[in-house]
Amino acid sequence: MIPGLPQVGATELIILLTIILLFFGAKRIPELARSLGRGKREFHKGASEDADSPREQGKLPEDDDKSAHPEGDRAKQQTPSS
Repeated sequence: MIPGLPQVGATELIILLTIILLFFGAKRIPELARSLGRGKREFHKGASEDADSPREQGKLPEDDDKSAHPEGDRAKQQTPSS
């Protein structure tokens, strides 16, 4: 929940969908949904390509199971008291 934003219930969603239907019409809604899906797909594709590019350039190490400590970062911070 985000502070300052109103709660959206079923009634509000029905009203919103009705307004969208009246504004765009039944024929354009599938087109709009398709366009939104394509845009989302392209965004995720671009974001994953951007995330992979530093690894390809050698700036970030590759992920492997051997480098991860089984107990997480806390084990690295704790020093043995012997």
